[in-house]
Amino acid sequence: MNRQSTAGFTLIEILVALAITAMALAAGIQATGALTRAAERQSTQWLAQLCAENTLVQLRLTRQLPATGDTTGTCEQAGQELQVRTSVQPTPNPNFRRVDAVITGSVNGTLVNLLTISTIVGRY
Repeated sequence: MNRQSTAGFTLIEILVALAITAMALAAGIQATGALTRAAERQSTQWLAQLCAENTLVQLRLTRQLPATGDTTGTCEQAGQELQVRTSVQPTPNPNFRRVDAVITGSVNGTLVNLLTISTIVGRY
């Protein structure tokens, strides 16, 4: 009996190795996409935070008790135009008002609420 030793891989072994590599690459691409979307979302949230804080600081700088009601406006940050809705509501104490700043913007072509910040503004 002659035994021949083969030094190499069979076709099945190569196909299995390629399939494992393909699955690992696909998982890596999905993870990269998720990280990219999270970074974009974080950037948009940060811009919304700036808009909301600017709106509330502007309201405080008037040094007057704001009138109740809703107002809308726009805020441009880093080339993105965000919508700002400010809602002023009375509180049980007439010397204070509750102020909500709601920031909306376009995410992937869809208008969504990005952030809501609430504070209390008092009489000066």
